[in-house]
Amino acid sequence: MSHSTDIADYLARHENKPLLRFITCGSVDDGKSTLIGRLLFESKQLYDDQLAKLERDSARHGTQGDAIDYALLLDGLAAEREQGITIDVAYRFFGTDRRQFIVADCPGHEQYTRNMATGASTADVAVVLVDARKGLLTQTRRHSYIVALLGIRHVVLAVNKMDLVGYDRQRFEDIAAAYRELAKTLGIAHVRAIPISGLNGDNVITRSAATPWFAGPPLLEHLETVAIDRDESNAPFRMPVQWVCRPDQDFRGYAGLIASGRIAVGDEIVSLPSGRHARVATIAVGDDAREVAEAGQSALISLDHEIDISRGDVLASAASPCAIADQFAVQLLWLHDAPLMPGRRYLLKTGARTVNAQVTGIKHKVDVNTQEHLAATRLALNEVAQCNLSLDQDIAFAPYAENRALGAFILIDRTTNATVAMGRIEFALRRASNVHWQALDVDKRARAEIKGQTPRCLWFTGLSGSGKSTIANLVEKRLLATGHHTYLLDGDNVRHGLNRDLGFSAEDRVENIRRVAEVARLMVDAGLIVIVSFISPFRDERRMARERFGDGEFIEVFVDTPLEVCEQRDVKGLYAKARAGLIPNFTGIDSPYEPPEHAELVLDTQAQSTEQLAIRVVEAALG
Repeated sequence: MSHSTDIADYLARHENKPLLRFITCGSVDDGKSTLIGRLLFESKQLYDDQLAKLERDSARHGTQGDAIDYALLLDGLAAEREQGITIDVAYRFFGTDRRQFIVADCPGHEQYTRNMATGASTADVAVVLVDARKGLLTQTRRHSYIVALLGIRHVVLAVNKMDLVGYDRQRFEDIAAAYRELAKTLGIAHVRAIPISGLNGDNVITRSAATPWFAGPPLLEHLETVAIDRDESNAPFRMPVQWVCRPDQDFRGYAGLIASGRIAVGDEIVSLPSGRHARVATIAVGDDAREVAEAGQSALISLDHEIDISRGDVLASAASPCAIADQFAVQLLWLHDAPLMPGRRYLLKTGARTVNAQVTGIKHKVDVNTQEHLAATRLALNEVAQCNLSLDQDIAFAPYAENRALGAFILIDRTTNATVAMGRIEFALRRASNVHWQALDVDKRARAEIKGQTPRCLWFTGLSGSGKSTIANLVEKRLLATGHHTYLLDGDNVRHGLNRDLGFSAEDRVENIRRVAEVARLMVDAGLIVIVSFISPFRDERRMARERFGDGEFIEVFVDTPLEVCEQRDVKGLYAKARAGLIPNFTGIDSPYEPPEHAELVLDTQAQSTEQLAIRVVEAALG
């Protein structure tokens, strides 16, 4: 055999090696970066220039005296080197004769939990490090919960720094037993415990003479041989559409990564959620035309006739389509400093599809230390919970346990576009399919015509004492005097009945406005001019209220009175009590007020009288 043939065979063999994605995670200072650095070094994965740079960096930033600090291979950010911690997820590619690997070194600090979750979202195996001196810590348990949440079924428990406990067998076995109990509670199916020293290389590449009592494989050998069950190719065909390709008027194709199953030319597919059917005309993978494509391949598919398919739709096997729904039971990991509040509206992104979403209820949150289910009305940073989620339209989905691509999602703040949560769909709540909007013969237009008016919602917002109720009352009197049909919803009055069960926490304020917005919408549907006078301090909830109305039906009226003026008026003595700490969560004192940015009317109560301001509002209402 020629030398060129040997090279070709070698390249072909290595090109087709299986790929394993794994993460390292655990608490801070458990030695994750050092372990991966040692793994790369010992497996001869570093070039000469990388070794030279590592030696220079170790002399400047290292924590191991004159020895090499392997953690510096992974700590790429300046802040990481200065602080000796991992902040961002560091990805490294390496390979052995048996397998190719992509490793994600994840941060251990609690404040960077969102980065760890990002790294875990595509992993097959998690290497959970534990400091042999400290045992299982809160962050170890939190990371393990996230590992289970994201469906990683194989965990390596790397009990690190065994050299610092004299390679004590009993210490290792006690930690391994405690972790297996945790894994059983979390539903993690496979745990392999290995005693290691990332600093000295014990049981990283080869078995260590320092642990003669350990009969298992070293870390690298286990990673080379661990069997990962991937049955996506045998599942029904699913492909979220990422791009509609229309290079000219003679071709329309749909591109995406096949999430499961296989597709062949001539197969019948269904587009979801529309439910339209067609047959596959052509398939391309890269530049090559194919008869068949399967899970894990990015494909461009054209159909035998045009149907309405958009980015974010899902192409599925017509014989076994996936389900569609708009309400779900989900598990949620909250990733933002501002808390989750049920009722607030967010954007949900799953695959390439983005829809409006609300968390309608928190069923319970989970104590990551004890796995106990706790009652909750909000979620704080890094808390996890079982929630109910409602969308404004149907999406095609699969439970996360069946299909990661169709069962995973993120929540996005609609104002800042920040990712605030990640989650997994457990199952659909079937209520949505049983509740339909009932068509009625008498509609809003008919009700408005008989009253001879255009129904609208006049939404007054401003601080307590700003003059909202006074102006709103004058507006209603003027409208009634001219024969119009109105109703005034006042914040204090509503809390005596409809919302008497709500307090003044941020969560209750959100629910307070949600209920009032729904009532106001029904009143506008009845043909009334409804006047709403509420502090309504949060922009998100006022935006939510606006979206319940048609174009031109919602007029936001900002009664712009400075805080000091409101305090001077203080006819109810509320500000004085709030300043004294007798009224918690009082808007303007210890709870924020977010002024409108695009109100239709801004009323300056210092520049004009209440009568003049009321006339302006009436003119806007009838205009």
